[in-house]
Amino acid sequence: MSKIVDGLLKKYPIISDQIESDELRVILTVLEKSLDSDIQGDVVEFGCFKGTTSLFIARLLQIKNSPKKFYVYDSFDGLPDKSKEDESPLGVDFKRGELRSTKADFIHNFRRANLSLPIIYKKWFHEVEGHELPSKICFAFLDGDYYKSIRSSLALVMPLMVTSGVVLIDDYDNPALPGARLAVTDARLKITDTKHSLGIALCT
Repeated sequence: MSKIVDGLLKKYPIISDQIESDELRVILTVLEKSLDSDIQGDVVEFGCFKGTTSLFIARLLQIKNSPKKFYVYDSFDGLPDKSKEDESPLGVDFKRGELRSTKADFIHNFRRANLSLPIIYKKWFHEVEGHELPSKICFAFLDGDYYKSIRSSLALVMPLMVTSGVVLIDDYDNPALPGARLAVTDARLKITDTKHSLGIALCT
Protein backbone atom coordinates (compact mmCIF):
# COMPACT_ATOMS: atom_id res chain seq x y z
CA MET A 1 0.00 0.00 0.00
CA SER A 2 1.39 3.39 -1.01
CA LYS A 3 1.87 5.98 1.73
CA ILE A 4 1.94 8.72 -0.89
CA VAL A 5 -1.38 7.67 -2.42
CA ASP A 6 -3.02 7.23 0.97
CA GLY A 7 -1.73 10.64 2.00
CA LEU A 8 -3.20 12.31 -1.08
CA LEU A 9 -6.59 10.67 -0.57
CA LYS A 10 -6.70 11.73 3.07
CA LYS A 11 -5.57 15.30 2.43
CA TYR A 12 -7.60 16.34 -0.61
CA PRO A 13 -11.35 16.19 -1.33
CA ILE A 14 -13.07 14.32 -4.14
CA ILE A 15 -14.92 17.12 -5.94
CA SER A 16 -17.50 15.09 -7.88
CA ASP A 17 -19.71 12.07 -7.29
CA GLN A 18 -18.50 10.29 -10.43
CA ILE A 19 -15.57 8.50 -8.79
CA GLU A 20 -14.99 6.90 -5.41
CA SER A 21 -11.87 6.79 -3.29
CA ASP A 22 -11.30 3.07 -3.96
CA GLU A 23 -11.21 3.72 -7.70
CA LEU A 24 -8.90 6.69 -7.26
CA ARG A 25 -6.59 4.57 -5.15
CA VAL A 26 -6.30 2.01 -7.95
CA ILE A 27 -5.61 4.68 -10.58
CA LEU A 28 -2.99 6.46 -8.49
CA THR A 29 -1.31 3.25 -7.33
CA VAL A 30 -0.93 2.01 -10.90
CA LEU A 31 0.38 5.40 -12.00
CA GLU A 32 2.87 5.53 -9.12
CA LYS A 33 4.24 2.10 -10.09
CA SER A 34 4.66 3.34 -13.64
CA LEU A 35 6.50 6.45 -12.47
CA ASP A 36 8.75 4.44 -10.16
CA SER A 37 9.63 2.13 -13.05
CA ASP A 38 10.86 5.13 -15.04
CA ILE A 39 8.97 4.09 -18.15
CA GLN A 40 9.25 6.48 -21.08
CA GLY A 41 6.21 8.39 -22.27
CA ASP A 42 3.65 10.87 -21.03
CA VAL A 43 0.32 10.63 -19.19
CA VAL A 44 -3.09 11.05 -20.84
CA GLU A 45 -6.66 11.17 -19.59
CA PHE A 46 -9.68 10.93 -21.88
CA GLY A 47 -12.76 12.25 -20.11
CA CYS A 48 -12.08 14.49 -17.13
CA PHE A 49 -15.45 16.09 -16.17
CA LYS A 50 -14.77 18.56 -13.31
CA GLY A 51 -11.23 17.33 -12.87
CA THR A 52 -11.26 15.11 -9.78
CA THR A 53 -9.01 12.42 -11.25
CA SER A 54 -6.98 15.01 -13.13
CA LEU A 55 -6.21 16.89 -9.92
CA PHE A 56 -5.01 13.77 -8.15
CA ILE A 57 -2.90 12.69 -11.13
CA ALA A 58 -1.33 16.16 -11.24
CA ARG A 59 -0.64 16.05 -7.50
CA LEU A 60 1.07 12.68 -7.79
CA LEU A 61 3.18 13.86 -10.73
CA GLN A 62 4.17 16.90 -8.69
CA ILE A 63 5.07 14.91 -5.57
CA LYS A 64 7.14 12.48 -7.62
CA ASN A 65 8.83 15.43 -9.34
CA SER A 66 8.04 13.79 -12.65
CA PRO A 67 9.05 15.48 -15.90
CA LYS A 68 6.21 13.75 -17.74
CA LYS A 69 3.66 15.90 -19.54
CA PHE A 70 0.01 15.46 -18.68
CA TYR A 71 -2.65 15.70 -21.41
CA VAL A 72 -6.43 15.76 -20.89
CA TYR A 73 -9.17 15.47 -23.50
CA ASP A 74 -12.85 16.24 -23.02
CA SER A 75 -15.71 17.75 -25.00
CA PHE A 76 -16.88 19.57 -21.85
CA ASP A 77 -20.33 19.10 -23.37
CA GLY A 78 -21.50 16.12 -21.34
CA LEU A 79 -22.32 12.67 -22.60
CA PRO A 80 -22.94 12.10 -26.32
CA ASP A 81 -25.78 10.00 -27.69
CA LYS A 82 -25.76 6.32 -26.84
CA SER A 83 -25.25 3.66 -29.49
CA LYS A 84 -26.96 0.27 -29.41
CA GLU A 85 -23.88 -1.16 -27.68
CA ASP A 86 -24.56 1.06 -24.66
CA GLU A 87 -28.14 0.05 -24.00
CA SER A 88 -28.79 -1.34 -20.53
CA PRO A 89 -31.84 -1.26 -18.25
CA LEU A 90 -29.43 -0.23 -15.48
CA GLY A 91 -28.15 2.77 -17.40
CA VAL A 92 -31.31 4.82 -17.91
CA ASP A 93 -29.84 7.78 -16.01
CA PHE A 94 -27.04 8.17 -18.54
CA LYS A 95 -28.43 10.54 -21.20
CA ARG A 96 -27.08 12.98 -23.74
CA GLY A 97 -25.79 16.12 -22.04
CA GLU A 98 -25.50 14.53 -18.61
CA LEU A 99 -22.21 15.08 -16.77
CA ARG A 100 -21.62 18.42 -18.48
CA SER A 101 -18.91 20.62 -17.01
CA THR A 102 -17.16 23.58 -18.59
CA LYS A 103 -13.49 23.95 -19.45
CA ALA A 104 -13.54 27.13 -17.35
CA ASP A 105 -14.70 25.14 -14.31
CA PHE A 106 -11.96 22.58 -14.90
CA ILE A 107 -9.32 25.31 -15.08
CA HIS A 108 -10.79 27.02 -12.02
CA ASN A 109 -10.48 23.82 -10.01
CA PHE A 110 -6.80 23.56 -10.95
CA ARG A 111 -6.17 27.22 -10.11
CA ARG A 112 -7.91 26.82 -6.76
CA ALA A 113 -5.74 23.78 -6.02
CA ASN A 114 -2.62 25.79 -6.93
CA LEU A 115 -1.60 23.19 -9.53
CA SER A 116 -0.09 23.70 -12.96
CA LEU A 117 -2.59 23.08 -15.73
CA PRO A 118 -2.28 19.98 -17.88
CA ILE A 119 -2.33 20.31 -21.65
CA ILE A 120 -6.07 20.57 -22.38
CA TYR A 121 -7.92 19.73 -25.59
CA LYS A 122 -11.60 20.58 -25.74
CA LYS A 123 -12.79 18.06 -28.31
CA TRP A 124 -14.88 14.95 -28.76
CA PHE A 125 -12.48 12.03 -28.78
CA HIS A 126 -13.06 11.18 -32.45
CA GLU A 127 -12.03 14.75 -33.34
CA VAL A 128 -8.59 14.52 -31.68
CA GLU A 129 -5.77 14.69 -34.22
CA GLY A 130 -2.44 12.92 -34.11
CA HIS A 131 -0.40 16.04 -33.47
CA GLU A 132 -2.48 16.70 -30.33
CA LEU A 133 -1.16 13.54 -28.69
CA PRO A 134 2.22 12.89 -27.09
CA SER A 135 4.63 10.83 -29.18
CA LYS A 136 4.79 8.15 -26.46
CA ILE A 137 2.34 7.24 -23.69
CA CYS A 138 3.18 5.35 -20.52
CA PHE A 139 -0.16 5.73 -18.74
CA ALA A 140 -3.64 6.26 -20.17
CA PHE A 141 -6.85 6.63 -18.17
CA LEU A 142 -9.94 6.31 -20.37
CA ASP A 143 -13.22 7.49 -18.90
CA GLY A 144 -15.48 7.72 -21.93
CA ASP A 145 -18.45 5.75 -20.55
CA TYR A 146 -19.79 4.74 -23.97
CA TYR A 147 -18.76 2.31 -26.69
CA LYS A 148 -17.80 4.84 -29.37
CA SER A 149 -15.91 7.03 -26.91
CA ILE A 150 -13.83 4.13 -25.62
CA ARG A 151 -13.21 2.78 -29.14
CA SER A 152 -12.10 6.25 -30.30
CA SER A 153 -9.76 6.79 -27.36
CA LEU A 154 -8.29 3.30 -27.65
CA ALA A 155 -7.62 3.84 -31.35
CA LEU A 156 -5.73 7.01 -30.44
CA VAL A 157 -3.62 5.76 -27.54
CA MET A 158 -2.82 2.13 -28.38
CA PRO A 159 -0.35 2.86 -31.22
CA LEU A 160 1.52 5.21 -28.86
CA MET A 161 1.70 3.00 -25.75
CA VAL A 162 5.21 1.99 -24.77
CA THR A 163 6.22 -1.46 -23.57
CA SER A 164 5.07 -1.87 -19.94
CA GLY A 165 2.73 1.08 -20.36
CA VAL A 166 -0.68 0.78 -18.72
CA VAL A 167 -4.20 1.54 -19.96
CA LEU A 168 -7.02 1.84 -17.43
CA ILE A 169 -10.62 1.78 -18.66
CA ASP A 170 -13.23 3.15 -16.30
CA ASP A 171 -16.59 1.33 -16.09
CA TYR A 172 -15.13 -1.76 -17.76
CA ASP A 173 -16.96 -3.88 -15.20
CA ASN A 174 -20.04 -1.67 -14.85
CA PRO A 175 -23.26 -3.36 -16.08
CA ALA A 176 -24.94 0.04 -16.41
CA LEU A 177 -22.40 0.96 -19.10
CA PRO A 178 -21.85 -2.22 -21.13
CA GLY A 179 -20.38 -0.34 -24.08
CA ALA A 180 -17.06 0.15 -22.29
CA ARG A 181 -16.35 -3.57 -21.99
CA LEU A 182 -17.60 -4.28 -25.52
CA ALA A 183 -15.34 -1.57 -26.93
CA VAL A 184 -12.34 -3.16 -25.23
CA THR A 185 -13.32 -6.59 -26.54
CA ASP A 186 -13.79 -5.32 -30.10
CA ALA A 187 -10.44 -3.51 -29.93
CA ARG A 188 -8.85 -6.84 -28.93
CA LEU A 189 -7.24 -5.29 -25.89
CA LYS A 190 -6.30 -7.88 -23.27
CA ILE A 191 -7.38 -6.90 -19.78
CA THR A 192 -4.89 -8.24 -17.25
CA ASP A 193 -6.76 -7.23 -14.10
CA THR A 194 -10.06 -5.74 -12.97
CA LYS A 195 -10.44 -3.66 -9.79
CA HIS A 196 -13.46 -1.64 -8.65
CA SER A 197 -14.99 -1.66 -12.19
CA LEU A 198 -11.67 -0.55 -13.74
CA GLY A 199 -10.19 -2.69 -16.48
CA ILE A 200 -6.38 -2.67 -16.43
CA ALA A 201 -4.30 -3.57 -19.48
CA LEU A 202 -0.52 -3.91 -19.40
CA CYS A 203 1.04 -3.25 -22.80
CA THR A 204 3.67 -5.70 -24.03
